[in-house]
Amino acid sequence: MPTATAGQRKLRKSFKNTEDRNCLGSHLSVSGGPWKAVEEAIELEIRALQIFTKNASRWVQKPIDPKHVEKFHAAIEEWGAHPLLSHDSYLINLASPKEELFQKSIAAFADELERAELLGLDFLVMHPGAHVGSGVEAGIERIAAGMREAFDRVPHVKTRVLLENTAGGGSTMGRSFEELRDLLAAIDTPERTGTCIDTCHMFAAGYELRTEEGYQETMKQLDKILGARRVFALHLNDSKGDLGSHLDRHMHIGDGLIGKKGFQFVMQDDRFAGIPKILETPKVEDMDQQNLSLLEQLAKKK
Repeated sequence: MPTATAGQRKLRKSFKNTEDRNCLGSHLSVSGGPWKAVEEAIELEIRALQIFTKNASRWVQKPIDPKHVEKFHAAIEEWGAHPLLSHDSYLINLASPKEELFQKSIAAFADELERAELLGLDFLVMHPGAHVGSGVEAGIERIAAGMREAFDRVPHVKTRVLLENTAGGGSTMGRSFEELRDLLAAIDTPERTGTCIDTCHMFAAGYELRTEEGYQETMKQLDKILGARRVFALHLNDSKGDLGSHLDRHMHIGDGLIGKKGFQFVMQDDRFAGIPKILETPKVEDMDQQNLSLLEQLAKKK
């Protein structure tokens, strides 16, 4: 299988855990303060972490307390230089044709970006949005304009914005490698952008992952259309919906319709060695540990 590109290798060297090709992590709660998620990451012995930097269901939230920033950085010092990600609010829709919502989304996304930079996060994962009837081309233009405006408002220090692929329900943008490619081209700020590929979304959008032949064809398309070099993170989620169902429902690894074999292909794919692989599976009892343990087993080449 193809290996990582020079650009990806350079990025991975900025993390001190490059010997960990799996780079497994999870989305953890920041209840009580963002450092609480880091403390849990230490307990789980994970090597990547995704958080929300504010309530994902609210438009406005007070700025992060400087004392909380200090405690977060202190916890990171203890944990180590592992990949740190945040996910933007579900309310944001940069593809909206409605001017009020569009402007509100720009302000909210700029705030997300500012928070990520303040905490020193490596990546900010964002859902591109939904065009709600205005069409794909109009949606791409809208997202690109909104992203560039947010970039103008927030100087670049460290955080790279990753556009996440979607399951393709309704008028959501980013359902195909072609749409992600066209979005990145329209935004035209490669030093600040990339993609995060979600396995559940990819499968539900119609990309086969379950068989060797199907997986290789999907990766061939990814390489040709988008370029594996533009993938900086993965979300590892099994799928409740079938291939091409457009159902965005995450399940535990091996419990969904992708199955263990599909995740074995992902975990053993050298394209993704060393990049963060984040669980977004339901938080039930000790399922994070079980999912992570299973993924570690699937990564072992016989």
